Amino acid sequence: METKLLDTTVLPTTNTIENKPCQGSGPELSLSNPKDCSDIVTFQTSSEDDVNRAIAAANKAFKAEWSTFSGVKRAECLNKYADLLEQHTEEIAYFENYAGWADKIKGDMYPPDDGYYKIVRHEPLGTCVGITAWNSSINFFSWKAGPALACGNTVIIKPSEKSPLGTLAAGRLIEAAGFPPGVFQVISGAGQVGMQLCSHMDVQKVSFTGSTMTGKKVQEAAAKSNLKRVTLELGGKSPGIVFEDADIEAAVESSVFGITVNTGQVCAATSRLFLHESIATTFLERMKERFVGLANSLGGDPQDRSTSYGPLVDKAQYERVIGYIEAGRKDSKPFVGGKEHTNSGYFVEPTIFLNPNKDGTIYKEEIFGPVLCVYTFQTEDEAIALGNETEYGLAGAIYTENLKRALRTSAQLRAGTVSINAAAVICAQVPMGGFGQSGIGRELGEYALRHYTEPKTIWIK
Repeated sequence: METKLLDTTVLPTTNTIENKPCQGSGPELSLSNPKDCSDIVTFQTSSEDDVNRAIAAANKAFKAEWSTFSGVKRAECLNKYADLLEQHTEEIAYFENYAGWADKIKGDMYPPDDGYYKIVRHEPLGTCVGITAWNSSINFFSWKAGPALACGNTVIIKPSEKSPLGTLAAGRLIEAAGFPPGVFQVISGAGQVGMQLCSHMDVQKVSFTGSTMTGKKVQEAAAKSNLKRVTLELGGKSPGIVFEDADIEAAVESSVFGITVNTGQVCAATSRLFLHESIATTFLERMKERFVGLANSLGGDPQDRSTSYGPLVDKAQYERVIGYIEAGRKDSKPFVGGKEHTNSGYFVEPTIFLNPNKDGTIYKEEIFGPVLCVYTFQTEDEAIALGNETEYGLAGAIYTENLKRALRTSAQLRAGTVSINAAAVICAQVPMGGFGQSGIGRELGEYALRHYTEPKTIWIK
């Protein structure tokens, strides 16, 4: 199994349905390397028949052997799957975390003070679907499959058509982990396959990671079909607030990381930065040094572990980011960056705009690239108002050495995750999700499990 997963001479292009590899019978998909625009592979993705076959297999498996698996036995499958993936991915911790929860899905009991015992069971939903984003596909694969399987559901994962190969490769290990056929499946395809899954009457739950615009379509399709449950982890325009008492060097490094990690292609990217006016000049000069250093390294191979700043995912995303930068130039000259990379590949310099028009697109919209808007503030109240000046609410970062201020301002910031003296932090134990148009529900931790079961109350007289 290990050899197959790593064998780049035979790229993984097949679906995994009922534990078997099977080529899709739908539209062709061509993938290219964003480093140099060279072709990687062209293959057929899923058709409507492929989708229906996977869902039918999942429903059959849910009603058959899988429903009789104890939590301990489900944990064994998840742990074995984690072991099979362990040497290939760092994201395996998420599978191991949910394997630990599989035999701890507990109910509740209330005393019979009114003449009735009240028991609350948490029962699996049935067939669940996970639709993952392209910017961290194996992470999202485990975020969605792990809790669904731990709770006793069957699950179908559809990776983004921009980066499906890692997830398709991971599908090859499902049978070896001991999952019965149909319990855990992977299918490829673009948006139309996702919509078929979201609108299918035999799917009970969809977990989607992606843009807010697409998330709204997912929710609409879910509601118009069988009112299936939905978890949405969507876009962000996250603020970073640096107070005058912050550790400047540490805050600079964290702020650079917050907008350049994965070339800014992160939903929780800190894309708006608010600096106390007393430190702004020094802070910006130090950020500029870091940005220039990254710009000088453009063209690095993303498969080389020493590469710290890679390309955007594809031509469409490259043109989108360049378009936002050009729109920003209309009312604000870039403080640093903003130039196109003239060589091959989809590389963009990390860019800072100072005080751009707040009605402009670069301030209001999620760019999903290395473009940072910077403003100054004078008071704490002003900083919080600026931070909350968005329709999104996924994440935020606060830099201060004052613990009281840190706790006070983190409570006032409207965001699902607030990091103190750090940016874009996640882990398996705590929930990840957003306020406002950043989504519905939560991924990760015990909180994610709540979205994969149905509470049932039983009265006993």
